[in-house]
Amino acid sequence: MAEFVHLVVVKFKEEVVVEDIIKGLEKLVSEVDSVKSFVWGKDIESMEMLRQGFTHALMMTFGSKDDFNAFQAHPNHVEYSATFSTAIEKIVLLDFPAVVVKPPTT
Repeated sequence: MAEFVHLVVVKFKEEVVVEDIIKGLEKLVSEVDSVKSFVWGKDIESMEMLRQGFTHALMMTFGSKDDFNAFQAHPNHVEYSATFSTAIEKIVLLDFPAVVVKPPTT
């Protein structure tokens, strides 16, 4: 069974303290066992016309779609979603089974 990926590309509202939102996400994923990995980053290279205002990418990996569904329904996720939702100006979400072409080296 393929891993399942939750990819979020976001532009936060100007008044938002992004570090606080990221810390909240880090706390959330540490509390929910179904999250296999979490990575995030702030765009520093793309040209503005290509970025379309989006500034951050967040990616969570799950062992399966069932694990992702468990995360979505987890009370901590439901609670944090309210905080996260109020912080965003615009967002793109993609949820998909991962197709691994070149696995990470260990």
